This record gives sequence, C-alpha cells and structure tokens, in this order.
Amino acid sequence: MMQFIDLAAQQAQIRGKIDARITAVLDHGAYIMGPEVTELEQALSEFCGAKHALTCANGTDALQLALMALEVGKGDAVFCPAFTFAATAEVIPSTGATPVFVDIDPATFNICADSLKRAIAHAQEQNLTPAAVIAVDLFGLPADYDALSEICAASKMRLIADSAQGFGGTYKTHRTGTLGDIATTSFFPAKPLGCYGDGGAVFTQNEDLADKIASLRVHGKGRHKYDCQRIGMNSRLDTLQAAILCEKLAIFPEEIRSRNEIAARYTAALGNLFCVPYVPEGLVSTWAQYTLRAPEDTPREKLIAALESAQIPVGIYYPKPLHQQTAYASFPKDPRGLRECEIAAATVFSLPMHPYLTDHDQDQAIEVLRDALT
Repeated sequence: MMQFIDLAAQQAQIRGKIDARITAVLDHGAYIMGPEVTELEQALSEFCGAKHALTCANGTDALQLALMALEVGKGDAVFCPAFTFAATAEVIPSTGATPVFVDIDPATFNICADSLKRAIAHAQEQNLTPAAVIAVDLFGLPADYDALSEICAASKMRLIADSAQGFGGTYKTHRTGTLGDIATTSFFPAKPLGCYGDGGAVFTQNEDLADKIASLRVHGKGRHKYDCQRIGMNSRLDTLQAAILCEKLAIFPEEIRSRNEIAARYTAALGNLFCVPYVPEGLVSTWAQYTLRAPEDTPREKLIAALESAQIPVGIYYPKPLHQQTAYASFPKDPRGLRECEIAAATVFSLPMHPYLTDHDQDQAIEVLRDALT
C-alpha cells in the first residue's frame, strides 16, 4: 500500500548503519548526553552553517528554550501565524507572554509581512510590548526573512525561525538554521530529518544565547548539574536518537534533492489544474508536505474521497487555524482578520511526499486527481 511518508523505505537504505550505531551506544552505555550527541551537534552546525547547534528533547521544547533564552515574559507580545501547528503558539503563554496571531501570504502559506505590521500596531494599542516574531517555514519553505528582519529591527524585536518542517531548506544564500536570532527544528519521525522518537534542536550564531540555551536545557545548570544559575527545564536529546540522526543526516542532502525532483514532477503534471505550491526564486524547500489547493468549483471532500477510494493516503495541514480553536480564540490578532488562514484551512490538502516515492505511485495519485476533476 502506498505510504504518505515511507520511513520503512528509508530505513531499508541504512538499516545496517543504524543497527551498528545503536549497538555502539548500548556498548558504551552513555544514554544521556553521550558522545553521539556532541557528534550530531557538530555535524548539524557544519551542515547548516550555524555557529552553535544545541539538541533538545523535541521541537516544542526548542521553541520554548528560544523564548526563555530571549527572556520573553509578562507584558510581551509574540507574533506568529495562525496557520500552523499548535506547538508554535502554545509555548508563548507558558512564558507569560501573549501570542498575537498574524495572517499568511496566500502564495507561500508563510507569515504575511503586511499583516504582521498591523498586528504589531494592534498589540501596542493593547499595551503589549512587541518582543519577538516566530516565523514558520511551513511545508518546508523558508519564510520571507528579509522582510521579517526589517520589521523586527524597526520594532526592536527578536526573530525566531520555527524550522520544524523546513530545516535543510535554503533562503537565498543561507541554509535554515542560520536565519533569525534563533532557529529551531524538530526531529519528530515524520519531519524531513526525523529520528525514531522525539527530538529537536536550537541554532544560533550568538555565543551568549548558546550558553544560556545549554544551561536552560539542563535545569538551568552552571558549572555542573548541582549548580543552578537560572530556572531551566529538562530537555535533552537521548543518545540513541542522536546516533540514529547522525546516519540520517549523512543522507539528508540527497534526500532533499529527491524531494525537490518529486515536487517538480507533481507540479509539472498538476500545475494547469490546481493551485500548486509556489517557491520564490532563490529559495529551496525541503517539502515536508506537498500541498495543493482545491479548485474553486471542486469541493476538497470530493478530491479526498477519490484519493482514499484508490487507497492513496492524503492529509490536511491544517483543518482549523489556531485563532478559531478554543484554547487560542481569546488572544489578539490582526484587526483586519485572518482571512487567508481561514481560506487555506478550508481548501488545502497534501499528497504523499518522501524521498522514496516511486514514479508509479506518484503517477497513480496524479491520475486519480485528474479524473476527479472531470
């Protein structure tokens, strides 16, 4: 049966190396912060060009560590898109700050600069201090970091790049991981670079921020674990997961190339029938998802039903924007509303996407979609 994300196909390519890595960890027994963690952090830094890469327990913790390191707190406003997974927003209230929701660009699905400007003014009217923006590299595509950096500089805010889906992508001459004041990622198994459990990482070019994050992820430790310099948390990447990621990172560049070839093939076949993903010039997506919009005259449900009847897996990311969800409905947002987030939630759907997707399986999905429009 066709897989939406085929982890088994990837594992078959590197199973021997993974087994050897796991055996090595079992032999040395350093299950927490073992040597493979340091090896992975160095490899991640070399891969993306960040001076500092610090692993942690998961991608949500990575975002929280970023906010804690930037000392965001009560009375602060942190801006993020409403069309994203809950993890982006849920870390903000935990610091005492207030999330302020921003609309998206309809072409890229990423945070809209004009909407952000309106949201900043609205937050100030509510006596909130603009403190940070969390940009999301949705579906693998880097956000518009030039525009966001300019806005952040003008408002004296910090910029966090949530690259849970986009780590490994390219924004002009920069790899994700080097964008913003702090960048974060997730190693959840379904991510483009995923482990076999939970995991995450934080990236920065700033030495002081790196030192704070290294402390915060281990209970706020100072010179040793019984010397607490600050209030921290327990967020360490298991050595076993680091060992697995070392092998996965080695094949990651080739997998990114494969993802882009598969995406280009989808786009060539479906571009005259659907609103296909848009990648601005100079950017490279990691294609965490390949996401289409249903045509205006065709209900999304009809297309999904056709795919499912042919046993082709399909996903909806995301069926309800955050500002419409119970937990987040009371928080501030762009005063003009979040229309593009709402339209996207009602129209998008994602096709199977992974580096090992065969031409045959891809052609089957394409044929079903074409037939469903007739």
